Parts: sequence; structure tokens; C-alpha cells
Amino acid sequence: MKDKTYGITELQRLMERLRDPDTGCPWDLKQTYQSIAPFTLEECLELIDALEQNDFDHVEEELGDLLFQVIFYAQLGKEEGRFDFDTVVSRITTKLLRRHPHVFKDGDLEGVITDRASITSIKTNWEAEKAAERAARSQQSAMDDIPMTLSALARAQKLQKRGASLGYDFSSSDGVLSRLDDELDELSRARENHDREEIENELGDVLFTVVNLARHLKVDAEASLRKANRRFEQRVRRAESAAIDAGSRLQDESVERLEERWSAAKAEERKDDL
Repeated sequence: MKDKTYGITELQRLMERLRDPDTGCPWDLKQTYQSIAPFTLEECLELIDALEQNDFDHVEEELGDLLFQVIFYAQLGKEEGRFDFDTVVSRITTKLLRRHPHVFKDGDLEGVITDRASITSIKTNWEAEKAAERAARSQQSAMDDIPMTLSALARAQKLQKRGASLGYDFSSSDGVLSRLDDELDELSRARENHDREEIENELGDVLFTVVNLARHLKVDAEASLRKANRRFEQRVRRAESAAIDAGSRLQDESVERLEERWSAAKAEERKDDL
């Protein structure tokens, strides 16, 4: 028997059933915006992980999980008379039409612009539109709507991007590299002074500058670090396996042997990439 295919309407109805006061799920009935927020973050991270590993079976699954989070929030909003799924969809569609005047003529979904705008003007219009939106929300600073809940790396990228829109930026990656050298020198002096607070501050400046370098090189710092984490983990796992196969344990081996195993793990990694 072929599995039945469901659409967004059925998913909304499923959510309504789960939240039915008389016949719904006790767990779902207890949830609030705040209580499901950690699950939303978890689903986003799981989706990113599946995307970075090109695991498209899981990408499909994680997209569904993330969509369910949206449906859940929309149901809570509907119950309170604040918003619902349709108003959420309408609002994002309206905003994207407004932010893409180079695609949608007169803000019409089917309106076509034949004179294609340059990339530079597109970015300028995009930032101007977002600035107008912030002003409409009575936000005085370009920094006002950057969430505190972002990871430090992701927030640094957004802060730097906003600062660049105001003129606070280096003209090239060479300038960032020069600043990085300066920051490393300041960190070295802080170490010589044995000042823990100064060391923390200077190390923070080094990290912030590295994020800035990533932005100038058009590399996502968060994704780059996740990949580095994954490479480190895989290399350690390979070294562990090699040690076990040899009847040994990494923690019992010499520094020289550990280095050999690390080099071997990197060599295997390169073979896998071929």
C-alpha cells in the first residue's frame, strides 16, 4: 500500500489536534514559545550539520522538523489571537517583495524588471531597506536588532557587517592581516605581564580580528570552525583506532608516537578526499 502524501494543510491540522485541550497530547499542550525555543535551535543546528555533510536524506527530514517548529509557533500565536501561519507567510512574502525591487516590478509577485540591477546597487538597496525597517521599529542604532543569542562567532560577523555599512571597515584583507599581527603582539605583551584580564581582552581582539579576516575572505567563520572541529575529531578517532589496533592507547604513547599517528590520520584523510 502506497504511503499517503500530506501537505501543509494536513500538517496544520495535525498541530491543531496535538493542541486540542480535550483530546490532544499532554506534552504539546504544556509547551510555550519559550519552552520550545531550545528545540528550534537544535533543529537548526541538525539541519546545518546534514547540509554540510551533503546528507540529503537527513536534510529532507531536518527541514520537516524545522517546518514543524514554525507550525508550532504559528499555532500558539493563533490560540492567543496574535498571528497564525497565513499571516506569517503573508508578512515574509510582503517583506521579500519589498526588499527585491530589482526582481519584482512595483512590488508585484509577477512584475518583471527587464533592466537588471548591478550587484552593488542590489546590496545598497538591500541595506537601505533593512535600515528603513529598523527605523520603522524605532531602532536608533544599526546594532539594535542583532540577537544576543547568536554564537559569539556569528554575532561578531553580523556586528562587523553592520559596522562596515557605516564605514568602519578595512579596505582589504591585507589590512585585516596587518591588524591581526598587531593584536597578536598585544596578546604577547599581555602574557608577559601575566595579567589575566588583559590576556582575555587581547585574546578576544585576536578572535574578533580573525572573524573579520574570514568576512573579508568571504568565508563563513562559524562554518569554517565547524569544519575544523570535524577534521580534528576525525583525526583523533583515526589515531585512537590505529592505537587500539596496535594494542595501545593514545594516552600511554610518547609525544613522538602521537605525532606519527596524527600525520598518518591526516594522510588517510587526504586519500579519502581524492
